[in-house]
Order: sequence, then structure tokens, then C-alpha cells
Amino acid sequence: MQSILITGASSGIGASLAESYAKEGVFLALTGRNMARLEDVAERCRKLGAEVIVSGIDVRDKEKLCDWIFACDKIRKLDLVIANAGISNAGRETKEEFDREIFAINFDGALNTVYPALKLMRERKCGQIAIISSLAAFHGFPRSPAYSASKAAVKTFGEALRNRVKKDNVKINVVCPGFVRTPLTDKNPYFMPFIMSPEKAAKIIQHGLEKNKGLIAFPKRFYFVIWVLRLFPARIIEFITSFV
Repeated sequence: MQSILITGASSGIGASLAESYAKEGVFLALTGRNMARLEDVAERCRKLGAEVIVSGIDVRDKEKLCDWIFACDKIRKLDLVIANAGISNAGRETKEEFDREIFAINFDGALNTVYPALKLMRERKCGQIAIISSLAAFHGFPRSPAYSASKAAVKTFGEALRNRVKKDNVKINVVCPGFVRTPLTDKNPYFMPFIMSPEKAAKIIQHGLEKNKGLIAFPKRFYFVIWVLRLFPARIIEFITSFV
């Protein structure tokens, strides 16, 4: 039996992860801000045999999210927590108010998810936490500076935390997807290389978590391009990234 909690589960990668894990004997605790979509995801997971509970929580609400995570753990001890909730610029103009909201959800929301789960798992010396970052974490893209920065913070935090809690037998995994077709990316007015379906992304993530990979970065071709790009002089990098 497996017990899994996923934030941002009402659409995109979160919804696909829920369905990918859903089967007989699996307990899923799903949260998101859009209850109508979340209930649809839950119903699909129940049809696949999973036991599912849902709650409409904004990950910025630290106390409410913490209480819910603890409550879910009392129902079934959590084996895996996936801090997936996040937003992007989605083609919108960069403005201070929205950029701060991006940080509040993408970074603070991840911390609000990770710390309660970490407390529970360290106490019983087992468990796994996946933190969803992005390939944008490897370089700041001009169309989405706040998104890139928030995901870079999440990536660095997760990488450092992995080694810090290894002695407690808690697994930490950082996931860095490229472009995945979601309601958010559907709004992007620019070219998105190597874009993939959320279902395929979920399978890659699930496989990487089963192998306890510290960094799950995909698609491999795009990850290679991003990695090589960092070796170029700054002026060339600025020119290339202006198209993404």
C-alpha cells in the first residue's frame, strides 16, 4: 500500500501524477485551488481503484496546509509528498505584484509543503519528498524572470536538503521538467521547444522517484541544451534565450 499527497493536483503535472499513481491500495491526498477540477481528477483516480480525499487549499496558507498534511498523515502515514503547486508568467507582462505572487506560491508554497512533511518523516525515519522545479532553474529566461528565479531557489533548496536529511532516511528529489502542455503553458505566446504531454511527464517523474534520483531533469535533449548553454559567454546566452 502507498500513501501519496500532491499539491497543485487540479490540472497539469499534478493531475497526471495523481492518475499515474492511482490504483487499488493507493491512498491519494490531493489539494488545489480549483475544487471543480480537483473533484474531476479525484473521481478519475477513484475509478482506477484509489482511495482519494481532496481539499481546496492555497499553498500560501501555511497553517491550513500544515494542519491538512498532519490530518492526512493520521488517516494513512504519508510515504510520498509531492510539492507541485506553482504558477508562471504564462505570457503575462512582468509586474511586481504578480512576480511576488509567483514567489509566494512557487517558493513559499513549496516550503509550506515540505516542512510539515519533513517533520513527520524525520520522526519515523522514512519517507520521500519530491519538489517540482523546472529547467528554467538553470538559467534566467527574459520572458519569466520571477518564475526562473523561484524555480532556481526551489532547486537549490531541494538539492541541499537531500544531503542534509539523508541520515534520517528521508529521500528528497528535485524534479526539473521542460515545457509541459498544461493550462498555464497553453497561454504562452512564444515557442516552447520539446514540449511534452503531462501524462508523459508524470511517467518520467514516477520512474525517477522510484529510482530515488536526486535530480530528475527532462526532456534529456532540452536538458543537454540548457547545460551546454551555460558554457557560452554571457552575450551569446542572452541572444539565444531571447527566443525562449
